[in-house]
Amino acid sequence: MKTLHNHIILYDADCPMCKLYTNSLVNRGMLNQDGRAAYQNIPHAACPLVDWQRAANEIALVNTQTGEVSYGIESLFKVIGYNYTWLKPMFNCVPFLWLAKKLYAFVSYNRRVIIPASKADEYAVQPTFRLSYRLAYLVFTWLLAGGILTMYAKLLTGLVPLGDHFREYYICGGQILFQTIIINWYAPQKRWEYLGNMMTISFGGALLLLPALLMAQIFHFSAIAATFCFLGVAGLMFLEHIRRTKILHLGWLLTLSWTVYRLLVLLLIYILN
Repeated sequence: MKTLHNHIILYDADCPMCKLYTNSLVNRGMLNQDGRAAYQNIPHAACPLVDWQRAANEIALVNTQTGEVSYGIESLFKVIGYNYTWLKPMFNCVPFLWLAKKLYAFVSYNRRVIIPASKADEYAVQPTFRLSYRLAYLVFTWLLAGGILTMYAKLLTGLVPLGDHFREYYICGGQILFQTIIINWYAPQKRWEYLGNMMTISFGGALLLLPALLMAQIFHFSAIAATFCFLGVAGLMFLEHIRRTKILHLGWLLTLSWTVYRLLVLLLIYILN
């Protein structure tokens, strides 16, 4: 690997994903050993040309000789393109660059609900909240979770009545609406933060069911075995919900309402079938 000297990448110290991939760039020799630093720990006077609010939203790459700064996906493309020059034409392709920027922003503006910070950050500059990207994230996770659960519901036939093709979408969407009512009454200032975390749990739980779906194509799972797998995942989701609400300082009410909703849905499925 060729090292991009005289550059430092500024990452979010409260973002595990940011830590991981910037550390990977250093470990692979694409940046110097001192080529990464948390933007929270850098004196503003050391990088006078950095837009610190933008650096909190999009990772910044600073040329330490000229002071030139690039942000977001362009920072990553600059580091990667320095080693893989054959990728530069693609990185310079306007439609590809536009799409990459949108995908980067989608992850970046939702990064703290994908993996929440384990501690409260008192740093003055915080990532900007973008409602459009949060709504897009809620819709994205709702559709994928609903799709996976629709496929998994077929494995439960015999123990859990099989509904119509859209039942799991209704259930996932209903969970969002139900919890929105509770959070609006209980802690409206944390509405979008909580809903993002909740849907990350739902999406993560759905992803954990994928191995069982794959194994069911190879081995013939009984409805009982599939149900035990589902209950195991539901238990992990319950524990993760408790962990995340503790991080958000939201207490037990939302975990209780989250559980009550799911039990009520299960009861209705049996009553209506």
